[in-house]
Amino acid sequence: MWNYIPHTPEDKQKMLEALDIKSVDELFEDIPKEVRMKGIYDIPGPMSEDELVKHMQCLAGKNLNLDSCACFLGAGVYDHFVPSVVDAVASRGEFYTAYTPYQPEISQGTLQAIFEYQSMICELTGMYVTNASMYDGASAFAESAFMACTATKREKVLCSKAVNPEYRAVLRTYTRFRGVQVEEFGYEDGQVDIKDLEGKLGDEIAAVMIQSPNFFGVIEDIARIAEAAHSKGAMMIVSADPISLAMLEAPGHLGADIVTGEGQALGNQPSFGGPHFGFLAATEKLLRRMPGRIVGQTVDTQGRRGFVLTLQAREQHIRREKATSNICTNQSLCALMGAVYMVAMGKEGLKEVANLCYNKAHYTMEGLVKRGFKRAFSAPFFKEFVVLSPKPVKELNDALLKQGFIGGYDLSCHYPEIGQGWLIAVTERRTKEEIDRFVDIAGGEAL
Repeated sequence: MWNYIPHTPEDKQKMLEALDIKSVDELFEDIPKEVRMKGIYDIPGPMSEDELVKHMQCLAGKNLNLDSCACFLGAGVYDHFVPSVVDAVASRGEFYTAYTPYQPEISQGTLQAIFEYQSMICELTGMYVTNASMYDGASAFAESAFMACTATKREKVLCSKAVNPEYRAVLRTYTRFRGVQVEEFGYEDGQVDIKDLEGKLGDEIAAVMIQSPNFFGVIEDIARIAEAAHSKGAMMIVSADPISLAMLEAPGHLGADIVTGEGQALGNQPSFGGPHFGFLAATEKLLRRMPGRIVGQTVDTQGRRGFVLTLQAREQHIRREKATSNICTNQSLCALMGAVYMVAMGKEGLKEVANLCYNKAHYTMEGLVKRGFKRAFSAPFFKEFVVLSPKPVKELNDALLKQGFIGGYDLSCHYPEIGQGWLIAVTERRTKEEIDRFVDIAGGEAL
């Protein structure tokens, strides 16, 4: 056990003497002998650096990756182009931490980066304030429910079934022990069933929670849903794809009180599912109910521009029962990558990405329809859409994978009522050649 501890025998002896014991074994006397490890661990022996690198490359080679496969899988994580400047900046030692600094006044660069991130998220969402990022889109969505409940002093929320099933699962987990009730309402033609929603809206509802574009990729009528929610004194919560906000009207301009979402599409690689970051933005009246931290701009005693942690209404800084949330930190490094991406792309660059996603998704959908697939919904969509497959989706995806394509998401496990629903995502990275080949293979397999 001493082989990996950089202490000399003299160092060890001094520590034993300080503890007034004769051997390391005495430290474990309270642990019953029958449960202690006996013998030698059955693990491989040591490797040289060269051997270890080759071994890890061999293990990594068993995974497929997005450099070797064309990806048409989305469902919450997307294969967007990430400019090299993003990793170059995020890899600098000054930034290389996942945390908001605990001594913020000496970390002006990190605080400014977060401030700029907050400013751009507010502009995208059309909201007054946002925090220094969240763990992910799902937790941001769940935290927004608590904000609405404390603001309205109500204990029930309505959530659309067209919201990402994993987000809804996290929401139920969050609310389970907080006394908050979650009731779901249905969808019609891929969009919120407004009649079902209005039938369930009452004076006890704290918020109506939707996603737009929703899990099916369909764009919701946010203004109409917000009007229905506000008519009963409920808040409007929207989970949004940040790339779509470069093309679509900001939810804050359509009546949303809180806008959340997954920020992975902004400069973060899919990374086999994470880590990523969530964003949460809100109206001015909800400023002091925000979870996590908010970075603000100020001036010092000499009138120089500076940045500070303005609000920290979290359990590490104030009494637990007064805290807005037990969120302890933020995904600062991932949010930094999001900020660098947005700056590098600029307004026009983000618009171009959104337009490419929209047009390529529609081109792909039209190709699949010509090859025998049917649209599941006629409602407008952004970069994802659902088609009905003539044969099991798993068989299609298996056949595509053999040809170097990662196919779409099988909806049958979460939405059996749709049938053989196939959720296809098309980002700006997909070329015309890849799309045409994908359509040809899928069409051939579907016959």
